[in-house]
Amino acid sequence: MDVLSDAIAAMRTGRPHSSRTAKRAPWGVRFPRSDGAGFHVVLQGSAWLLGPGAADPLRLGPGDVVFLAHGYGHGLADHPETPLEDVELEPDGSWPVLPDPGPVPTDETLLLCGAYRLDRARAHPLLTELPPVIHIPARVGCHTRLRAAIDLLGAELAEPHPGSHAIVSGLLDTLLVYLMRTWWLRERPEETGGWSAALRDRAVTAALHAMHGDPARPWTVEELGSRGGLSRAAFARRFTTLIGQPPLAYLTWLRMTAAGHRLRETDTPLRALAAECGYTSEFAFAKAFKREYGVAPGRYRRGEG
Repeated sequence: MDVLSDAIAAMRTGRPHSSRTAKRAPWGVRFPRSDGAGFHVVLQGSAWLLGPGAADPLRLGPGDVVFLAHGYGHGLADHPETPLEDVELEPDGSWPVLPDPGPVPTDETLLLCGAYRLDRARAHPLLTELPPVIHIPARVGCHTRLRAAIDLLGAELAEPHPGSHAIVSGLLDTLLVYLMRTWWLRERPEETGGWSAALRDRAVTAALHAMHGDPARPWTVEELGSRGGLSRAAFARRFTTLIGQPPLAYLTWLRMTAAGHRLRETDTPLRALAAECGYTSEFAFAKAFKREYGVAPGRYRRGEG
């Protein structure tokens, strides 16, 4: 797997959901803070994104997409001064799914909204470095794959058929990847450090792909550096500067994060998990896991950690 896929897989939990909603002015809704992430797409008409925090109101036109990765409370309205009505979340913390409106008059706003449940206990820095609001404006001929996923999702919600539940769930996962990819590869501003710089650095990117592609392999710093044509010392300095921790420390974090996810989501035996994480014995794996999480793997699997 690649870095972005692993980062999303480590945090995603539960099933995502989405809905098409029609609004006639005046209208305004307020979404409370949550542990998940959400997106809004204006399919028809216009809307204003209010917040999060002290951010200025953002006008959204047809085809505009906003992604809120950190679950901050925010509002949507036909005008910045329209009063907002609170949206009550479901018991699991997800946004409510409203009935599809069917055909929508041209003088109404049609929104496509969705939400993802996330486990932020060990969030990958690739996600934590995202800004509060990612705005991807509609541009002719741009982001064609993202637009295709949005069109497919909207069509499936508008006209459900047998299998739609599975299709919508899969399209939502696909849309999340496209949203992230579009930001990191196309929309993000040029920055001087952090993961933005790391993903533009050939040597660091080569090492990241190597570790994510085969985390069980007993990588050495010298071997990882050679993937990008750098000496051991030069690579270690560059990786630590951009990623924020040494290469093998990141590898351990990657292994343990994947192990924690697998423990909670599967019944994979500890011996098999140890092998997947590059440990030759269950004892060595359990010792490393407890050092990272503070509890033994068995207790963590039972929800005690």
